[in-house]
Amino acid sequence: MLRLRASVEAGRAAPFGDQLRELDGVRRLVSQPDEAGGSSAVVFVADVEPAAADRLVEAIAELGIGIDDYLLTRVEVVAPQQRHLGGDSGIEGFAWVEVMGQARANSRPLARYLALINVAAVIAALGVITSSSILIVGAMAVSPDLLPICATCVGLVGRRRGLAERSFVTLTLGLTLVVVTATVLAAALKGVDLLPAGFTVEDSSLSSLAKTDYSTVLIALAAGIAAMLSFETRASAAVGVAISVTTIPASAYLGVALGAGGAGQALGALVVLLINVSLLIFSGSMTLVVQRWLTRRSGIKV
Repeated sequence: MLRLRASVEAGRAAPFGDQLRELDGVRRLVSQPDEAGGSSAVVFVADVEPAAADRLVEAIAELGIGIDDYLLTRVEVVAPQQRHLGGDSGIEGFAWVEVMGQARANSRPLARYLALINVAAVIAALGVITSSSILIVGAMAVSPDLLPICATCVGLVGRRRGLAERSFVTLTLGLTLVVVTATVLAAALKGVDLLPAGFTVEDSSLSSLAKTDYSTVLIALAAGIAAMLSFETRASAAVGVAISVTTIPASAYLGVALGAGGAGQALGALVVLLINVSLLIFSGSMTLVVQRWLTRRSGIKV
């Protein structure tokens, strides 16, 4: 469930209230004078079904209400269980405006994103060097690469070229940082003789990261679907581990191969990484396309 809070000038309050009452999916509308600073504005509060959010935002824009005068937030509903707008055939909890907002927020290479993905690179590189699957899983848990992947999908499906390009650059920058960090770490360890005796990247138990087969394709396609669904429900922290299995390990393996010697394996890991990223974006985008189609089919405008 979403919660609308808007402050509207007294002269626009009546038509704004009428517009809200006419919208399907807007319930429990309350209005009261805005008493802050002697303002003559009227504050509206209402519960909004996620599927009605896009039409609501359009209606607000049509009335000339500024983006600083309203706030649409998600709230957790504990009880009672309810049937969402669109009935059983609708997409529960799907709001395009919310997905787009999430994508914009995660489309830039913020300092936290770069720091986390660099930490993931160090852990994953050590996992490749020591053949430790536990470290690889730990790196996948730390990595935030799911966010720009999903933001890229949203930009493509929403035909927002700037958003798609910005998100893809953020993703590319992050994965490149993983490769560079892993390369430097492996080269440094090799230079001071701290690599395991006789270490070659080909002998790592994770050498499958440089090989492509049918499972590579199927895993990446399934991961893309999970990525988009988790992105929409804000469960990315939990599902991100599964998504990163297709990106972080291959990137780290590529870096270790470059830093410790193993050009042939590096090429194989690069191919795996490119295939995985392409399929993640493809299946994530198709998931979003299907959701929007089902939502339109149920009679809800998005």
